[in-house]
Amino acid sequence: MALIRLHGVTKTFPASSKKDAAPVVAVDDVSLDIAAGEICGIIGYSGAGKSTVLRLVNALETPTSGAVEIDGRDITRLRERELRTLRGDIGMIFQQFNLFDARTVAGNVAYPLEVAGRSRADIATRVDELLRFVGLADKAKNYPEQLSGGQKQRVGIARALATSPRILLADEATSALDPDTTQEVLTLLRRVNSELGITILVITHEMDVIRTLADRVVVMEAGRIIESGEVFDVLSAPQHPATRRFVASIIEDVPVGDQLQTLRERHPGRIVTFTIRDGDVTQSEVFSTIADHGVRFELIHGGINDIRGRVFGHLTLALRGEPAAVQRAIDAASAFAPLIEEDARG
Repeated sequence: MALIRLHGVTKTFPASSKKDAAPVVAVDDVSLDIAAGEICGIIGYSGAGKSTVLRLVNALETPTSGAVEIDGRDITRLRERELRTLRGDIGMIFQQFNLFDARTVAGNVAYPLEVAGRSRADIATRVDELLRFVGLADKAKNYPEQLSGGQKQRVGIARALATSPRILLADEATSALDPDTTQEVLTLLRRVNSELGITILVITHEMDVIRTLADRVVVMEAGRIIESGEVFDVLSAPQHPATRRFVASIIEDVPVGDQLQTLRERHPGRIVTFTIRDGDVTQSEVFSTIADHGVRFELIHGGINDIRGRVFGHLTLALRGEPAAVQRAIDAASAFAPLIEEDARG
């Protein structure tokens, strides 16, 4: 059974005060299951509805229709006291950190434990444990203004873990960070999942976050889920145009349009592309077959991507030689992987 389940969920907000304004459907008939121990990423452009989904999961919003279940319980039917208990089982990481400036690092991490009524001794032990886990034991007495952005977010993660939640919600948790710091935070979140077994739901507009962190990706547009699946499957063969735009931001696709024309101007010969997916073919098989036919070739576009040991990519070659030999090389290499000529695509 899914730990988090949305079934036919719609969330509509009332119309604004502007004349002729219509109600806003932020989430439109969304169904989604997230298994215990999974890292699920929801990606979409601004206004896609992903943050509303997050607020529905932690019961900060109530669905207009449909059901939201946590561990089999429909949280739309819980009373306020029961909701408070539920939220104690859900940690939250924010884009802008949301730390208390007047509290030390240790004080920020301690805050949810104080609210929960833990003893001073228990709080001190738990805070020390968490600061060691996130690598900030030496910053316990510092204040947020003395920290870098990455350190602030690690404090935010430690605070979110304070009450030992089963679920961690991350709302654009790396958007305010530089690329190197982003990778450090994503590595830490991976540890949270693998070492503590915590289920993580990530909201982002950055496909690189999905590639690095998530097991499964859900793509949203205009309040609906338009594509979902394992990260490798979606990245290697995106189906929806919006998904392809996200994937193109991190992965070299086949060259088209002006890009293809520029390659053609720079590289004489026949331009072909072949695809490698999850070890179904190797570059050496294709390259050696082409070379065996006396054809010269040059790799002019593309690359290989590794998603946790599974590889895929598109490689574009310029082939030069006698026309008949080039055709024989293409035919022979296509036994390993179809070599598709970019004339047809371009």
